[in-house]
Amino acid sequence: MEETAQNPDLPLLIIDDDEDVSRALSRTLRLNGFNNLLCLTDSREVLPLLRRNDVALVLLDITMPHMSGDNLLEKIVGNFPHLPVIMATASDDLEVVVSCMKKGAFDFITKPIRASRLLFAIKCALDLRELRRENEALRLKETGPRLKNPEFFTPIITADQQMGKIFNYIERIAPSSQPVLISGETGVGKELVAKAIHTASGRKGMFIAVNAAGLDDEVFADTLFGHIRGAFTGADTSRDGQIKKAAAGTLFLDEIGDLSLKSQIKLLRLLQEKEYLPLGADTPRKTDARIVAATNHNLNQMVAKNFFRKDLYFRLYAHQIEVPPLRKRLKDLPLLVEHFVSLAAKEFGKDRLTIRPELFLLLENYSFPGNIRELKSTIFDAVSRQQGQILGLKVFKDAPSRNDEAAALDSQNSRAKITFGSQLPSVREARQCLVLEALQRSGGNISLAAKLIGLSRQSLSQYLRKHKIDLPL
Repeated sequence: MEETAQNPDLPLLIIDDDEDVSRALSRTLRLNGFNNLLCLTDSREVLPLLRRNDVALVLLDITMPHMSGDNLLEKIVGNFPHLPVIMATASDDLEVVVSCMKKGAFDFITKPIRASRLLFAIKCALDLRELRRENEALRLKETGPRLKNPEFFTPIITADQQMGKIFNYIERIAPSSQPVLISGETGVGKELVAKAIHTASGRKGMFIAVNAAGLDDEVFADTLFGHIRGAFTGADTSRDGQIKKAAAGTLFLDEIGDLSLKSQIKLLRLLQEKEYLPLGADTPRKTDARIVAATNHNLNQMVAKNFFRKDLYFRLYAHQIEVPPLRKRLKDLPLLVEHFVSLAAKEFGKDRLTIRPELFLLLENYSFPGNIRELKSTIFDAVSRQQGQILGLKVFKDAPSRNDEAAALDSQNSRAKITFGSQLPSVREARQCLVLEALQRSGGNISLAAKLIGLSRQSLSQYLRKHKIDLPL
């Protein structure tokens, strides 16, 4: 007889003093594929059990004898901070909800418990647990060769496998003195990657960053190479350039694709000869700084159009790193959101804010043209406006419509989003497929599904009732 795999790998713990409720919940969960369950009716047995056994999550009734659910919640969160707890109660009193969320509950559902709501809450909790576990595995034991020094990459918050491969690549090239070219869209964290390269290299000098965007030839040369006294009108004293400050360290040149051709020639000499000439000087000076450059442009295309020197491009191309955009790193969203909400709450002097599971679904369905930088700005804006303890969704829902650039891009690529087979669907069939896909992506959240396809919540609700469409479990 074939064995049935345990789902999930660790048990779901149901805590309710009413045995009939426990049996009903267990039956619902088993019918929906969850066969690894534990049930307790005595709240006094919970903490000893958790000390003996690992569990995936806790479904906890708030009204129980011996020890109330909210008191037990505090003890579970205090002793097992990474264990998601879903509270269940017959009361939908807002004060009770907020109190439980402030004490660390992951989610809150009211009795009588609807199967769809219960399954959605459990799915979100298990997804977050899996992301946290994958992130820990990435930090300690990467998918490629084990990182020798994972602490070098601590500032980069990620659970993404591709980023793990980048970390391994950085460790391999760290001892090299050859240039590194980092490419990626605006806001993906190219400077953090450059700092990781510097840290992993063990260089004793400083990490010096120069943004080349908007610098004309003279300002670029003066910034990078410095000048001697009398080099030009007003140069009453000598000035060291950033390249000298980066001695024995790393010089990070951001937005390298914005350099003029004249400035590119000066940079090429620095890379080829490892020497530079301060403005007004006659004798070249040597440097041992490592050059790390970054761009959000496609330099290969720029070379083809004669906007970027081919010899400089190949000189920079000794080592290459492409940082993936946030829309291709969706596993990082919960980690980044939690991190930025915590930072923002601290900056604005607010207490710990609870993040609703719906927020992650909303963000997963947005393309983030500004990547991590945009996510951080949006979160800080949302936290600054927040009055209560539960982080609202309004700022996040409005963000895409406020981004004109994203809206224009979506308009240009609207046909690319849709593919058809040899036989075209009817308008009715296409509309129903679109609604079902939106409901699937939103986890059955009608408000979010309506937002994704440009309808009001009322219109979508009416459509679902008219066509007798059930919400996905």
